[in-house]
Amino acid sequence: MKAKAGQDDALEEFYRGYCYESGWAGEINAVEAFNWYRKAADRGMADAQWRLGACYEAGLGVEARPTEAVKWYQKAAEQGHAAAQWRLGICFESGVGVEKNDPEAVEWYRKAAEQGHSDAQWRLGLCYQIGLGLTKEDRKAVDWFQKAAEQGHREAEWRLAVCHRFGQGVEERDPNALKWYLKAAEQGGAEFQTALGVCYANGRGVSKDYCEAYAWLNLAARSDNEAAKIRDALERRMSPQQVADAQKRTKELESLLASKPISGTV
Repeated sequence: MKAKAGQDDALEEFYRGYCYESGWAGEINAVEAFNWYRKAADRGMADAQWRLGACYEAGLGVEARPTEAVKWYQKAAEQGHAAAQWRLGICFESGVGVEKNDPEAVEWYRKAAEQGHSDAQWRLGLCYQIGLGLTKEDRKAVDWFQKAAEQGHREAEWRLAVCHRFGQGVEERDPNALKWYLKAAEQGGAEFQTALGVCYANGRGVSKDYCEAYAWLNLAARSDNEAAKIRDALERRMSPQQVADAQKRTKELESLLASKPISGTV
């Protein structure tokens, strides 16, 4: 009975912390969030230990202390908490709060990835692609990028598109690589939108379409000077009507992108 009561208390404390962190109950108070997470974490609740680690890593409601972040991530990770395992992997890879150890980072990424954590799947794919902490294997990189991309992870979609386009880790270049470029671009990000625009402009993996190319480049140009240069060069090859149609298409894409959630972290 005492154990059950303790679990109930930890759950209540965790949700109090979450409410203060997110403002879900009407007030954002990072210090209170930290204090409630600490109470629940001390009772052994993995979710609270993960969030407490995040507080220490980001300096949320407490002075940033990377070593404390690693300690709490470790506690949650050892209970099988996927997000904590992923963050612990990041710490080992970057050497923040702990001595840099690439093989250790890979092992924590793998534990989280095998539970379906898309950020960890993407990072594990990168490790296989560049040979970080393990032997470089393009085929396994593609496998993990695929798993993350199928969950809508933007960076994984992008990496998968590049692999298919250049035949890395796949048997042959895939003309459907454009599908993954499109998925990444639809979630935003100037580099993804620029690449897609260039594909349409040059007819790479798709029929050449200046209007579609201009529209994607126009979106990217708002935060990317290089995209603006490519768009302007393309415009000089277009008729006034084509440019007008492309401007209209830009507005359509704006509405489309506004309705789509962004998935995946850098």
